[in-house]
Amino acid sequence: MASAGSEEACREIRGACGTPRRLGLLLAPRSPAERQQIRAAYRATFGEDLAGTLHGTLVAMSNSSNQEDKLCRLLYLWALEPAERDAVVAREAVEGGVTVAGYRALVEVFTRRKQDQLFFTKQAYMARFRRNLDQDMVTEPSHPYQRLLLALAASHRSHHDDLSQHVAKCDARRLHDTKNSGAGSVVDEAVILEMFSKRSIPQLRLAFCSYKRIYGHDYTKALKINGSGEFEESLRVVVKCIYNPSKYYSKLLQRSMLSADKRMVTRAILGSDDVGIDEIRSAFKSCYGRNLADYIQENLPESDYRDFLVAVARGSVAP
Repeated sequence: MASAGSEEACREIRGACGTPRRLGLLLAPRSPAERQQIRAAYRATFGEDLAGTLHGTLVAMSNSSNQEDKLCRLLYLWALEPAERDAVVAREAVEGGVTVAGYRALVEVFTRRKQDQLFFTKQAYMARFRRNLDQDMVTEPSHPYQRLLLALAASHRSHHDDLSQHVAKCDARRLHDTKNSGAGSVVDEAVILEMFSKRSIPQLRLAFCSYKRIYGHDYTKALKINGSGEFEESLRVVVKCIYNPSKYYSKLLQRSMLSADKRMVTRAILGSDDVGIDEIRSAFKSCYGRNLADYIQENLPESDYRDFLVAVARGSVAP
């Protein structure tokens, strides 16, 4: 049964469903857990699914201004459970053939979820689209991102919660030893894929931390030595996502503000929401010396869509 506070929030949200700006400012400060509580309370109070209601609003607003349409779509994703919205993002990434940007979106999904959560993402993908996500990622000829993703997918089947400092140090030394001092590939791809297929995301993160402690620099910097091929470039992105997600999404947010690519903005804000907006604000300040909300306000044209992103960055409802 919904609490009195939840019921009041639901009634406010229901009354705002036809007004994207108002709805956005109501939902922007809510954490992922709070939004799911509201969604459950909304169903209990009105017998309707909030995400379904927002999807109906999205369809109804599809002929409106581009900025309003973008806000409605983002609000719909904002209301979904993590597995559901990851499934939607993944489908967009593979639809019509996987591009480099699509592979990066998939990398973000695969690296920010715990192993059991990714299982639910694949289930949601199958339920929504009647397709197998792993199969939809496959292209011919295979792309380095594809090979890395399939290795990570295998690691989800062999996940163990216990982390090992000893294994992390051994993996760090293996990463160092795979470097090739000659021309051509910097790393031994087979070694990397084997490691990724046998380690959980937290264990890989621990290995990259050990690498920096042992060798004094990030593994991504080592990948630049003696040039870098397509596999190394792809590997660098995957490592950044795993090793320091708050820094990765801070930089993605900064790039997306300067880009007209609305999917990049969506990826950046959803990823930031998963990592935690407080961490993102701190990382953005550290990287760029700027307040995130102010940066968004200065770099996007005035619109309800921009005001929603600003409210998310501030973590409170805009006046």
